[in-house]
Order: sequence, then C-alpha cells, then structure tokens
Amino acid sequence: MQTIKKVIGPELKYFEEYFDRTFKSDKVLLDRILTYLASRKGKQMRPMFVLLCARMGGEINEQSNRAALFVEMLHTSSLVHDDLIDDSMQRRGAYSVNAIWKNRAAVFTGDNLFTNSVLLLLKNKDYKILQIFSDSIGKVIEGELLQMDKSRKLNLDEGIYFDIIKGKTATLLASACATGAASTFTDQTMIDKLYLFGEKIGIAFQIKDDLLDFGDVAIGKPRGNDIKEGKATLPLIYTFNNCEPALRKKLLYIFKHRNKDEESVKYLIEEVVKNGGIEYASKKMLWFSDEALKVLHEFPESDTRDALEELVNYTTGRVH
Repeated sequence: MQTIKKVIGPELKYFEEYFDRTFKSDKVLLDRILTYLASRKGKQMRPMFVLLCARMGGEINEQSNRAALFVEMLHTSSLVHDDLIDDSMQRRGAYSVNAIWKNRAAVFTGDNLFTNSVLLLLKNKDYKILQIFSDSIGKVIEGELLQMDKSRKLNLDEGIYFDIIKGKTATLLASACATGAASTFTDQTMIDKLYLFGEKIGIAFQIKDDLLDFGDVAIGKPRGNDIKEGKATLPLIYTFNNCEPALRKKLLYIFKHRNKDEESVKYLIEEVVKNGGIEYASKKMLWFSDEALKVLHEFPESDTRDALEELVNYTTGRVH
C-alpha cells in the first residue's frame, strides 16, 4: 500500500484522528462501547476509497472527510446489527458488542451510530452526499430481504446471487466512491463513473469474502461459516449446478441438513474445490476487478489513479 500512503498519507492520518474523536460519548456505557469499537476497527478500506476518489477531482476537503466518516459509521453500525441478528459472539477475532453488553445495548449502539452519521451530514448541509447514501441504504435493505427470501428456498441461480451481493455489498462501496467524487467533482458524469467503478470492485470484494470462507486464512470468521449459516455463495452455486447428479444430491443434503456437522462441512468444501467452484469464483472475481480497472483507466494517468489501482489489487488479493 506504498502508493496509497504516498498519495494520501497525511489525509489518512487526519481521518483516523477525526474518526477517533467521533467515537466518543458523554454517556458512560455508550462511550465504553464506542471506544471498544474504535479500538477494533479494521483496515478502513471504504474511507480510503472515499478519499482517493475525492482526490481524483481535486484536493481532499472537509466534506470528503465527512463522507468517509459517514461510510465508516454506517458500516460499523451494520456490523453491530449483523452480529446481533446472526447471534455471532465474535468479530475479527474479538468479542462482539452483543456478546459483551447483550442484545439491547447492541441494538441501541447500532442505532446511535446510524442516527449520528445522518445528523453529521444534515448539520453540515451535505445534502448531495446524504442523497447518494440514502439510495444506497435502501438497496442494501432490499438486498438483505432478497437474500432472506431466497435462502428459504435455497437459491441456486447465479443471477440472483449477483442481484443480492450488488445490493448488500457493492452499492455501499459504489456510494462511498461516488460521495468522495461528489465532494470535489462538479461534473456528474465523473461522479457516475466512479460510482460504477465502486460497484464493480464491490462485487469483486464480496466474491473474495465468499472465497475466504473456503480457505484456512485467519480472516475473523470460522472456516465454512457461510455454509453453517445456510448461505449459498458463488463457489457452492457453481458446484451444485455443474457436478454429477448423484454428487449434487449428496451435497445438497449436507448443505440443508448437515451443515452444522464439522466433518460434513469439511467434505462439502473439499468437493467444491475438486469440482472447480473455487476456480470459477476466482475467475469471476478477477473479471469484475478488471471491469472496475477499465472504468478507472478512463481517467487521466496520475499518482491518485495508481493508488486506486493498488487498492483494487489489495482488495482482491491480486499479486500482479
């Protein structure tokens, strides 16, 4: 990430200080929880996308920083609520908010983060930023509901899978890129291009996350967790639709009825690997990554463009 640090190193440092100042409260319990969340923050990839897309159009400004802070507050709020809904006790190797402070505190903490993120934009009259994110939030909710509906019937349709992840994951990253752009660009065409760029890389990012569920890398969630939760991800969908009928029947039975059994899940993962599910999903991920880079390369060559390309490759784990 050397190019990124070279291009926006001081701005990232400023943002981290801004983030830490925001995750405070004069209410003792809330302050304790927010401080805990701030100490467990991840790599903050989404704010990087916001700030770099802003830099594509000019100097990073306070509106750029507020857009970056909004997306990180919104993302953190969604993680707190997701852990609660999924009854997850851990996040990134640490205890979740609901595991430590119980469900009610988790609900109100997530709500507090979401409310304050919206108030941040309203207070500063960042109406364009708020409009972009409001559309995104609606699509995220629709994506979640679509996944709930299809998971009851076991979705094996690749097209529906992409509809789900486009809504659940890609639209938020697309909005992050677009709001960064909106803080410096005046040309709506440029903002729309960076929205499309973010959407493509957002899809690639979700496929990457799905692939990690089949690996042995320490990623903050147990191996096979999606299978245990009954989520049909792209490697599974491909395998179910392309393996021999007898094996398909066996794998479907495991996925529906034995998905909590460690040995059965291990066998299912092995068959996904053998039958090309990982290879197929990896190729799809790189295809969307390449599509994102095609959009990015419509912009003039610059250090900022190089930094965004580096971030794309880092996000997908690409080494060339």
